[in-house]
Amino acid sequence: MSLIALIIVILYLALIGSLILGFDKVNEFTLKDVTPENRFSILIPFRNEAENLPALLQSISTLNYPKAHFEIIFIDDDSEDNSVTLINAFQKKSKLNISLIKNTRSSNSPKKDAITLAISQAKHPWIITTDADCVLPTYWLDSFDCFIQEHQPDFIVAPVTLSHCNTFFKRFQLLEILSLQGATIGGFGINKPFLSNGANLGFKTDFFNTVNGYQGNNTIASGDDIFLLEKAINHPQTQVEYLKCDKAVVTTIPENSITSLFAQRVRWAAKTSNYRNVFGKLSGLVIFTMNAALLCYLLFAISGVVSYKVLVYVFIIKFCIDFLLIFKSARFFNQEHTLFSYIFGCFLYPFFSVFVAFTSVFKGYKWKGRAYRK
Repeated sequence: MSLIALIIVILYLALIGSLILGFDKVNEFTLKDVTPENRFSILIPFRNEAENLPALLQSISTLNYPKAHFEIIFIDDDSEDNSVTLINAFQKKSKLNISLIKNTRSSNSPKKDAITLAISQAKHPWIITTDADCVLPTYWLDSFDCFIQEHQPDFIVAPVTLSHCNTFFKRFQLLEILSLQGATIGGFGINKPFLSNGANLGFKTDFFNTVNGYQGNNTIASGDDIFLLEKAINHPQTQVEYLKCDKAVVTTIPENSITSLFAQRVRWAAKTSNYRNVFGKLSGLVIFTMNAALLCYLLFAISGVVSYKVLVYVFIIKFCIDFLLIFKSARFFNQEHTLFSYIFGCFLYPFFSVFVAFTSVFKGYKWKGRAYRK
């Protein structure tokens, strides 16, 4: 038992340690005062987002970028609330180039259908995707433009975090997002990118068309971000970069209930079996094994099969190495205050993550009022 624990710990330390080192290898990008050159089509699919749209629309109205250099395309995915009314009202009073189209379903993934449809109507060479429950920073497009001028990428993964985390339950979610963002940045730092987030993602229209968009992945309801990233890193002529810039951080909101959080995480986990990125699959396996091992060793210790010392040693090692990655991420996002919830959160997380993983294997999930099977 001790030998197995040692092997698991070594693999976990190697993985998280490499991501920590990789995090620092991705240089922070400083926004410069340059003449705007690039033109963007911003795509925002939505379904029943009337509660969240006002904050998004307000943030859109404060974007600093020249109005003639970007358009915004909202894609309505059969909303049943007054989301469309809110967007229409904003469209009438705004001087921005805003269009609203109706989604056309052609696959098992409404979001991928929405993005594909919008790209077919987009006017500009760069696509940026975000979500209707997000808030965009004022210099968001300026950051993308300046980064593109300096680095000439074809595909850009950019930072996302949570806001309004004023309870332990919401800070627990934030800690997990910070760990995911830390792993995302760290993966780029070791030249093994394996995570991205569709709430802040940019790519050339030509790239999307060259790789045939989501073809091959549209039977899976989610994963518009990860599967497109996989195509990008496997395409020899595509330069993939991470935009590590505090002016480009998009914020979204945490889930309000355990039920909705669990459903969201099951949806995220359900797509992992379809990943083709070997490093991503191995990383997921190592992380799951470590969390599952903690629960197993807890049961073994209670039943007297192993000493409690083994459990304590494994937990302390995981506690420390995880904290280093989350700390670096929290410092970048200026959210160090949430680290006070880390001690209690790290006790709960193995139970939560293992339960989510097992549920995603054996059950379907609901998303935006629709049921999906694996």
